[in-house]
Amino acid sequence: MTLSITNRLTGQHYINGEWQGEADAFQSFNPVANTQIDWHFASASDEQLAQATKAAEQAFNSYRNKSDSERAAFLSSIAEHIEADKETIIEAAHLETGLPLARLQGETGRTCGQLRLFAQNLVNPIEQLIADMAQPERQPLPKPDTRLGKVALGPVAVFGASNFPLAFSTAGGDTASALAAGCPVIVKGHPAHPATSELVTQAIEKAIKACDMPAGVFSLLQGHTPDLSTGLVEAPEIKAVGFTGSLKVGRILADRCAARPEPIPFYGELGSTNPQFLLPGILAEQAETLAETQVQSMMMGHGQFCTSPGLIVAVKGEALTRYCDRLSQTLAEQAASAMLTPGIAATYQQQTEALLAHPQLTLLSQGKAAEASHHTRPAAVKVDAAGYLADSALQQEVFGPFAIVVECQDAAQMQAVAEQIEGQLTATLHGNESDWAHAHSLVDAIGQRVGRLIFNQMPTGVEVCHSMNHGGPYPASTDSRSTSVGSMAIHRWTRPICYQNMPTALLPEALRDGQSLLKRF
Repeated sequence: MTLSITNRLTGQHYINGEWQGEADAFQSFNPVANTQIDWHFASASDEQLAQATKAAEQAFNSYRNKSDSERAAFLSSIAEHIEADKETIIEAAHLETGLPLARLQGETGRTCGQLRLFAQNLVNPIEQLIADMAQPERQPLPKPDTRLGKVALGPVAVFGASNFPLAFSTAGGDTASALAAGCPVIVKGHPAHPATSELVTQAIEKAIKACDMPAGVFSLLQGHTPDLSTGLVEAPEIKAVGFTGSLKVGRILADRCAARPEPIPFYGELGSTNPQFLLPGILAEQAETLAETQVQSMMMGHGQFCTSPGLIVAVKGEALTRYCDRLSQTLAEQAASAMLTPGIAATYQQQTEALLAHPQLTLLSQGKAAEASHHTRPAAVKVDAAGYLADSALQQEVFGPFAIVVECQDAAQMQAVAEQIEGQLTATLHGNESDWAHAHSLVDAIGQRVGRLIFNQMPTGVEVCHSMNHGGPYPASTDSRSTSVGSMAIHRWTRPICYQNMPTALLPEALRDGQSLLKRF
């Protein structure tokens, strides 16, 4: 299979319908073997960046004026071509990320499912539209006819994510929702999986040709330097950005977007510790089960999920002691493993070494010793709530299989932790019927700090559906009013527009009288 992948790759960028560039800048890397793969890739120049952004700008008017059914057919065609080539795509992703084949098969299904979700919503919209009817006889001034619509923002830059080479990358949720909105997309491929990005782009290229879309509707720029990233978000043709990655890099790019002569929205998902609040009733009943499910969840993808549970909050006592004992036993059985990239592994090692030396923290358990220098060990530590609240460094995400247990003196201190945690993608309350009667204030406090509040279920795994919200208060994401998963993600790439006294012949069809989703006032 490796040879067949090699024969398929150009190592180039895909710009305005053409493959171009010299594949001599960097190579793919196999994180499991800890060796480079003999696949070489180009790094986009300033000129190539300008070509891609100008091509997207030129394609915008044509693409945004495509009908909803035409854009839906395009999205469905991308999904079909990915599925037709999924064996090769999955094998390349497996070699470049070390993620299990079964996980990547599921992620491929999710990627195609997202594309089809937006296609379905274009053909069969679910959201109501609003019109205020004219009242020409109203005194002292007549009321005009006004109807609220939306228009696409323009070309969108999307940054591929290291931990989801398919569902959050080249044809992932940001790309799918932006294309659905009528926005051309330029993807900055993640250097951790450039071959995967190219193979997915080949599927998109086939869909562009099959559906007669403008050539500049999609471009892929490969690269491994910060200059490409900053240059892309500063390009005047780019009107919005979708990013999934670290807080450090996300903040740099967000600041660049805000400092532009024309500031643009930056939708960044930047990380989360996804706290687990264990209420007394259920902890007494299920301490061991809760500990085992905690380890199972934090070990998924070796802790490299944005929803990995890295914080546990509970009141001290016999039940929490049982929980910690089982957590320690179960975690000690877990193997050390490679991470997605050497850089991610090095950061994890630095963070965990610093935390294990922290005077306020007590080591609960570590996983099995590493058998290779590039492997990382799972770990869990414990701290009292006063120490946790006094040190903001303990609230920072550790991207990997690491968790902190915060031991509270009582329910009031648990409430204090809930009121002071940073913004999160998710938080979970584990409780039983006796717990819920006393949980109202805790639920209210946590709800102010999360994008998704979960009950009696671990956070790993995000359902792609209409009601999903994947975002949260900063630093979980840069705009807590939006989601990067689910059908509502399309709103990031559009803006509202009010049509006043517009002739019926010029109105968008969805805003004309008689449409089933139009609510008239």
